[in-house]
Amino acid sequence: MKNFFIITFFLFISNNYSAQNIYDVSVNLLIEYLEIKYPNKNFSDFIYIGIKRQKLFLIKDRSLSKYYPISSSKSGVGNIQDSGKTPLGLHKIYKLYGDDVPLGGVFKTRIYTGKIALIEKDAVNTNLDIISSRIITMKGLEKGFNTGRDIDSYKRNIYIHGTNEEGLIGTAVSHGCIRLKNIDVIDLYSKVKKDMLIVILNN
Repeated sequence: MKNFFIITFFLFISNNYSAQNIYDVSVNLLIEYLEIKYPNKNFSDFIYIGIKRQKLFLIKDRSLSKYYPISSSKSGVGNIQDSGKTPLGLHKIYKLYGDDVPLGGVFKTRIYTGKIALIEKDAVNTNLDIISSRIITMKGLEKGFNTGRDIDSYKRNIYIHGTNEEGLIGTAVSHGCIRLKNIDVIDLYSKVKKDMLIVILNN
């Protein structure tokens, strides 16, 4: 009986709403949830990262603007220093690096090296954790959860960045950061700004 109601619900949704309508409803529900959880924050424009979905959603003017496939940590989610996990919770964009860096440009300690990464389009683990094209750093906003002492997302160097392993995007393979395809991180970078909120949930 439970399965019948679930199937009936999804048939109703698919017959009465377009894909865009469904996204609009989902975004509205997400914003409603976030405004209850974080009543002092403005969620008109923000980034939502869904770990189980392996997607990053850019919300502008309380509507879905664009979404991108990602790779989060192969070790799962968690906020502890040296865990190699992707942190959860409310963050903000802290600093942005790479305004004039070419597509595939390689960073070391957030500085462009002048080198260009060899982009692997197949699903191959190169054993190279290359940071390329753009870097969006994030700072945790929940004291005792993702900021402070040994649970600080910024001190852990958790970024949104490009990768040489584009063929693995869509699967959890990173060392804690959020990886995007190089063209996608350049596009996202052009649409965001310092202090924009980032919400990371395990769906």
